[in-house]
Amino acid sequence: MEIVILVVVVFVVLGVIGYFVGIYNGLIQVRNNIDKAWANIDVLLKQRHDELPKLIETCKGYMKYEQSLLEKITQARTAFMNAATIEDKTKAENQLAAGLKTLFAVSENYPDLKANQNFLQLQNRISGLENEIADRREFFNESVNGYNIRIQQFPDLILANNLGYTRRSMLEIPKEETQDVKVQF
Repeated sequence: MEIVILVVVVFVVLGVIGYFVGIYNGLIQVRNNIDKAWANIDVLLKQRHDELPKLIETCKGYMKYEQSLLEKITQARTAFMNAATIEDKTKAENQLAAGLKTLFAVSENYPDLKANQNFLQLQNRISGLENEIADRREFFNESVNGYNIRIQQFPDLILANNLGYTRRSMLEIPKEETQDVKVQF
């Protein structure tokens, strides 16, 4: 009889330990998914930042009067390259995205630029990267949301609090970028 009780106690203890190991492994997985999601965004942002100097050089000859716009894009690119945190990179990234939108809109005033093959290729390349970045931002936010939910749910929150896990911030788009675009014919 004592052996049966001892075996039951051992199984219960092993079951509890296994349960908490499962919780721990799940928390590690959701935390690492956030890091992976950001790394994927970072790769695309690096590709876009590598393309920007080419785009700017192509535009410079045509857009002599738009020098301030090109300088803003260059400054935003530099701010991104020097950013240390995800929040700083996101802020610089949002400034850069706004500058690129303006650049592509202003390029409509330069027929020779619009016909330039290099410009068109770079514009298409950067537009493609923008779409990929948007997809990856969505995945990042899904990962952060999953993580934030896990660390707030019982019993996961007990282990998460003991491990020092805290809420993570989602990537947010500035209010001015969510406004309707005015289209004039």
